[in-house]
Amino acid sequence: MVDINVYEGDRETAWCPGCGDLPLRTALIDALAQLELEPSQVAMFTGIGQAAKMPHYLKINGFNGLHGRALPPALGMRIANPGMKVIVESGDGDTYGEGGNHFLHNIRRNPDIAHLVHDNQIYGLTKGQASPTTEEGFSTSTQPNGDAGNPFNPIKAAVALGASFVARSFVGDKEHLTETIKAALNHKGYALVDILQPCVSFNRINTYQWYKERVYKLEEGYDPGNYNEAFKRAQEWGDKIPIGIIYKEEGRSTFRERHPQIGDEFLVKRRRQPSEFKSLLEELK
Repeated sequence: MVDINVYEGDRETAWCPGCGDLPLRTALIDALAQLELEPSQVAMFTGIGQAAKMPHYLKINGFNGLHGRALPPALGMRIANPGMKVIVESGDGDTYGEGGNHFLHNIRRNPDIAHLVHDNQIYGLTKGQASPTTEEGFSTSTQPNGDAGNPFNPIKAAVALGASFVARSFVGDKEHLTETIKAALNHKGYALVDILQPCVSFNRINTYQWYKERVYKLEEGYDPGNYNEAFKRAQEWGDKIPIGIIYKEEGRSTFRERHPQIGDEFLVKRRRQPSEFKSLLEELK
């Protein structure tokens, strides 16, 4: 196993004490080390938010993009460098709000990307506004009378849209989270992991205790390949919240396989002669 210390950065985290991002970071490092991935083999793409700070605190290749725009550059890396393990880290607002359009269409395209969503049911960086997953009636600084919208169910949406890997985990169970991240990284195709992680500063409802009283692990023998059962479990939320691999489809063709012209060659290693572009230049005259 790769020594976990190779991933340790030299920056002090700016997350609040008790923030769910902290145990998530630990589980991610453990997963990368157990999969024997060197830092040079991993590229992480983020948008804006507390979740987006993750590559600042790890010694890996990192790219901070725009709010809700972590997936487009990640797809570009996947196309350009088939040898890199590509991870997207983003929050519930970054993914399901600003980035909702990219979320939908990357499910369709099925690129070989692991998408880890820090779902704390609130906007943490911008001081506690309601996010797409905030519970109806939840009072915030900008919704003092309570959020009037129905909460978005990302697991239900991803299963319904046919994502090839849909999972949920909880930062209060490190072993489960580590194993779930490893499964997502090993999956061939788009792998969504919605991670329940408390925001201790701006969400005093969905706390560690609140989740611990409700989450349950999918029982041994559960078949993630059973679409109907997966959709049934995806609708569970409230008194009982399932964690684990909700749905998984093996053998689905990936974005790269659907575009054989891309090939398996690293684009950075591809050499072209000026004469090859002569016909294109002629067309532009």
